[in-house]
Amino acid sequence: MMNYKKLALTVAAGAMATTMMAQSAPKLNANNIYEVIKAMTLEEKAQMLVGGGNDGFVGSGAMLGHQKKFVPGAAGITVAIPRLGIPTTVQCDGPAGVHIDAHREGDNRSYFATGFPIGTCLASTWNTDLVRKVGEAIGNETLEYGCDVVLGPGMNLHRNPLCGRNFEYYSEDPIVTGLIGTAFVQGVQSQGVGVSAKHFAVNSQETDRTKVDERLSQRALRELYLKGFEMMVRKSNPWTIMSAYNKINGVYAQGNKELLTDILRNDWGYKGIVETDWIGKRADLPLEQEVEAGNDLMMPGYPAQVQDIVDAVKNGKLDIKDVDRNVRRMLEYIVKTPRFKGYKYSGEPDLKAHAAITRQSSTEGMVLLKNDAALPIQGLKTVALFGVNSYDFMSGGLGSGAVNVGYSVDMVTGLKNIGVATTPQLTEIYQNYVKYAKAKLKADKNPMMWFLDQGQPKLDEIEITERCVASEEPKADAAIITIGRQAGEGMDRQINGEFNLSQIEQDMIFRVSDAFHAKGKKVIVIINSGSVMETASWRDRVDAILVAWQPGIEGGNSVADILTGKVNPSGKLTMTWPIAATDHPSTANFAKDYDMYTYKNLLDWSKGNIKGYDYSNHEEDIYVGYRYFDTFKKNVAYPFGYGLSYTTFEFGKPSVKAKGNNIEVSVTIKNTGKVAGKEVAEVYVTAPKSAYEKPAKELKTFGKTKLLNPGESQTLKMTLEKRDLASFDEANSQWKVDAGNYLFKVGSDVENIKGTATLKVTEYTEKTSNACAPKVQLNYLRKK
Repeated sequence: MMNYKKLALTVAAGAMATTMMAQSAPKLNANNIYEVIKAMTLEEKAQMLVGGGNDGFVGSGAMLGHQKKFVPGAAGITVAIPRLGIPTTVQCDGPAGVHIDAHREGDNRSYFATGFPIGTCLASTWNTDLVRKVGEAIGNETLEYGCDVVLGPGMNLHRNPLCGRNFEYYSEDPIVTGLIGTAFVQGVQSQGVGVSAKHFAVNSQETDRTKVDERLSQRALRELYLKGFEMMVRKSNPWTIMSAYNKINGVYAQGNKELLTDILRNDWGYKGIVETDWIGKRADLPLEQEVEAGNDLMMPGYPAQVQDIVDAVKNGKLDIKDVDRNVRRMLEYIVKTPRFKGYKYSGEPDLKAHAAITRQSSTEGMVLLKNDAALPIQGLKTVALFGVNSYDFMSGGLGSGAVNVGYSVDMVTGLKNIGVATTPQLTEIYQNYVKYAKAKLKADKNPMMWFLDQGQPKLDEIEITERCVASEEPKADAAIITIGRQAGEGMDRQINGEFNLSQIEQDMIFRVSDAFHAKGKKVIVIINSGSVMETASWRDRVDAILVAWQPGIEGGNSVADILTGKVNPSGKLTMTWPIAATDHPSTANFAKDYDMYTYKNLLDWSKGNIKGYDYSNHEEDIYVGYRYFDTFKKNVAYPFGYGLSYTTFEFGKPSVKAKGNNIEVSVTIKNTGKVAGKEVAEVYVTAPKSAYEKPAKELKTFGKTKLLNPGESQTLKMTLEKRDLASFDEANSQWKVDAGNYLFKVGSDVENIKGTATLKVTEYTEKTSNACAPKVQLNYLRKK
């Protein structure tokens, strides 16, 4: 028979002990972190290292960014421990804006966020001050919507134009990535919230992204894939860094101690936290390996992961010192957050002001590829507007980085706002089709295609017959064609129909061009895409090509600003536009459109041995993007750094001076045209010959002028560190600047060098850890 009196005494004693423990426990502040750690139980320590999942420790919803508590739609939370004064912190997806739910149950208010230009558009401004302003606006919305961290920026390299997530990333060049990323982080964190720079590292494809093995040399890893991260870490101190899903040379990034501790912390001096990308337990990666490696926070968080940490400590597989170290980092992060500081967020950021920032940054990022006296438009009253995406203009990409926006300006609206009408019949055809196509897409939606609910899917193009074009031509002063491309999280692009034009698109361009050119009328193409596409086969058929990217919610207005000349285009490509996708040497080893049910060699599937799927060999090595095309003298459609203007510029003779450990490059740029405009000075360096081969030239820094009036000049002074000239010496695990004469080449793009200057440099070395060496033999591309 149960002794209820004894049970009651036991319960009372336990309650009293708990109360006393709570009363005597220290409350977290910035100065007592070690004391708090000492007061924590093992279970509490484990909880600090595992995210809060969805609605209190269930991770399935949070995997898709459906956190319900605190801020609905946020990506995830950390766990609160009230007795120690430790609050929950909230993280929302990014990086093109705050990704949260726009509507909340029982709340009549809306919580739309600003859709800012995607990463490729931002980087194409080559304007770090402007990018910093965008970061400030995103940071403000993060703060006022009750979040502590925004998951961004995306810092991965454009290894290949087919990567589905290139739109979130900045460039094929690590210097552009590092400087633009630094400005973004500085802007966001100036608002008292943090970033989670991602995806660390070598997240170069979406196909099989959670386990693909990216195999590459230590030199390519250091010089290309980590360089941008390194610059950003050293210059902006991000609060968090997100470890990638993929493997690097056979080891998962999130369990890679050489990556997360030896390189990130020991070599670079990183002090913030590392958190995983949103994934659960891995069958082939023990949780204790992640903790030991330096992964401080497992997101989105599962109860079993807490128990795994507790068990690993108790059975001796995990040292409590590693747990305590990671907990300390977590607490150092938490005391910086708005929630810890008790910030009373408004839920009402200044969206109108942020829309103006979006419009400015998107126009400055747009790149004019071609202009045969077609732009800026003059005297146009009516245009024939072709292409589905003229009427369903895409402001951003798909997936977790999409933003729930209150509006998005299409081309019809943008043109109307500048007094240009569209031909009624063609407009009616397209607008009715868009309504039908969206309804059909919703009805036919595959539940596995979750990302279609995150953003604006691309609608199929429709055929425009010669008869239709012929009937529209007399009603219009010119034709505008919008070619759209969409991409996103979870899948890569294909060459046919995505990189290349579809047959319907090609027929549309050719039919419109033939009819309008026969009457002496101009044809303008707007590219509404976050990524590179093929142009060489059709560009001669049109008069102007403007890359508008996916420019955020003011897209139609931003395009109109460029078309009318209200804004003079000053964007420059941050990636090479090749003639064909296969011109990139990486394409041979890039992801293919595999179907495991029809793949001939099913044995390879069972072994996990599919090239481009289970593994990707980076045999192009250091020759990514322009480093390949420039060095090997391969023709391209448009070179890295290219972009036209409505005015002309003259570059003076550059000068280069050593100033201690820094090098200063100066050049005077004069506007020699008839309208105001901005110009970019791109500084490339050709290194002296050494024991290992180097690209023909590499970008080392850049600068952008203010808006120069006709006849006005500005001297740009651009600074880089001596160590920025270094190559990675694998044999000795060091950065090395070889002694000799370095040729500094200042140009408007990688092929158009305006002037040179020489600087004699002494040798410089910097020892690093010997980390992340390849485990298989790779056949690296080399000059003949």
